Amino acid sequence: MPRLPEDEFERFFRTEHGRVLGLAIALIGDRNAAGDVVQEAFARAYRHWDRVVAMDAPAAWVKRVTANLAIDRHRRLVSERNALARQHALISTVVLDDPGAEEWWAAVRALPERQRAAVALHYLVALHYLEDRSIDEIARILDIATGTVKSSLAAARATLARTLTEGDLR
Repeated sequence: MPRLPEDEFERFFRTEHGRVLGLAIALIGDRNAAGDVVQEAFARAYRHWDRVVAMDAPAAWVKRVTANLAIDRHRRLVSERNALARQHALISTVVLDDPGAEEWWAAVRALPERQRAAVALHYLVALHYLEDRSIDEIARILDIATGTVKSSLAAARATLARTLTEGDLR
């Protein structure tokens, strides 16, 4: 009986998987993430098996793909980490410089989801922070009616006034 390509790939996979996983773990340092990278590398090998099997060193190809995926993952994580750090620095500088702001934003974060979103989008402009959103824009962003935005803001104002017992919240 002739050997099917799947049989050949399965044999290749069983032979190389441990070595490729070891490479990924060495490059990434996280077994679960390495497993994801290896799975993607072998999936690519399977999709292009007719070309991969014809290469002089199919195992080297899978290892190269694994290394490239690990590098891409690392770059993406660094980029995401840097973006989060920039965002945190901006929020810390702009929103939290006011000594009372931390307490106020903690109270906002305790609001129900819709009220929290409406307040954040609305009051960031009122307090000259990060956003500049009208009621209509907030309604479009949240995909709700303008009346719902207004009622959410009113309910949030009442809750915040009770919670913070501060003066005018606009």
